[in-house]
Amino acid sequence: MKHNDCALVLGGYVNGYSIIQELHENGVKNIVLFDVNKKAGAYSNKIKKFILIDKTPDTLYKELKKLHTEYDQIIIFPTNDLEVENLYKIYNKIKSFCFLPFNYENIISSSDKYVQYSYCEKLGVPYPKTLHIEKNEDIEKIISIQFPILVKPNKRDDLKVQVFRNLQLYNKTDFEKNRGKLQEFLKMGISFLASEIIPGDGSNIYAYVGYRSQSGKILNEWTGKKLSQHPNDFGVFSSASNEAPEEILNFGRILLDGMNIIGIAQPEFKYDARDNKYKLMEINLRSMMWHRVGNLSGVNIQYSQYLDALQKDVPKQIQLKEKKIHFVYLKHEIENTITRKGYYKICIHNLIKADDTFFALYDTKDIKPFLIDCKDIIKDTGVICLKTLKII
Repeated sequence: MKHNDCALVLGGYVNGYSIIQELHENGVKNIVLFDVNKKAGAYSNKIKKFILIDKTPDTLYKELKKLHTEYDQIIIFPTNDLEVENLYKIYNKIKSFCFLPFNYENIISSSDKYVQYSYCEKLGVPYPKTLHIEKNEDIEKIISIQFPILVKPNKRDDLKVQVFRNLQLYNKTDFEKNRGKLQEFLKMGISFLASEIIPGDGSNIYAYVGYRSQSGKILNEWTGKKLSQHPNDFGVFSSASNEAPEEILNFGRILLDGMNIIGIAQPEFKYDARDNKYKLMEINLRSMMWHRVGNLSGVNIQYSQYLDALQKDVPKQIQLKEKKIHFVYLKHEIENTITRKGYYKICIHNLIKADDTFFALYDTKDIKPFLIDCKDIIKDTGVICLKTLKII
């Protein structure tokens, strides 16, 4: 028997499992997971099935066609940039039976950080002093920016090739040491942005998350901040909260509307104490790792997309700000505590200095994903300890 619709989550890591949780909590029964390997979300009792795929658009298309024999409409929730790129490549083959949460006309250009910063210039949104490095002759320009300097690929090319996600240059010696590496990547067609490093740790990073419909209306939105990052202050989410100033809400709206972004998007900002401005770091055009914060503070962004795909009314939700909510990824907190001197104080703050604290992947009615992640915690912390002792 063919069903009307299903929600398809691409990727079963923390962000993918959080999507599964939110949809299931709102009564969505038909949830399917695709992933390139069996991560924690694949063990959830909230999904109908898990399908193993590879990283190619051809395999994704093949499995989507199979899924279409079971469901009339497939509502897709990507969790990384490669998935968005693959969906773009097969867009015309699947658009008749899939709800694709992006603007086909500009999704590729909008993922380019240089384009994002160009829009900041037009729209009056602050951003760090930045240079576009796309050929060998541009490398010398990097040192025209005051050290320390952050170098990042223009797009998330680290999902396709072995390129660094970010590179910190603290002085001219660092620059010369990495010149050859940059030249090699440029030959491969990878371009970079070199930006001033805004002073401050991972607790100075704020985010706006919104869902903007095909008709150009922001249907729901929320703001929050990172409390800490992993494995360092240039890494990924470790803990986060629902705290953020009004400027983040305003800048987020300006960027989604000004760039005509469709679907779920997350502009991320860092506070610069030197001039008291919140400066755009990047815009994620899919569900990022700590989006569960919005759901826990009363805004269902993922469910908003689901309802919009079915052409149902999307209730306007107001984010809870009166209570301080912390969302903690225990694995990253433990690893940070082991590897970063004095981090235990930050860890304690993240765990107890909130009205309510929630843990990523933890659900008493669906405990297996958390237990699977605990196995990884034991394994990873063991390796870290052995490396610290120089046994391996």
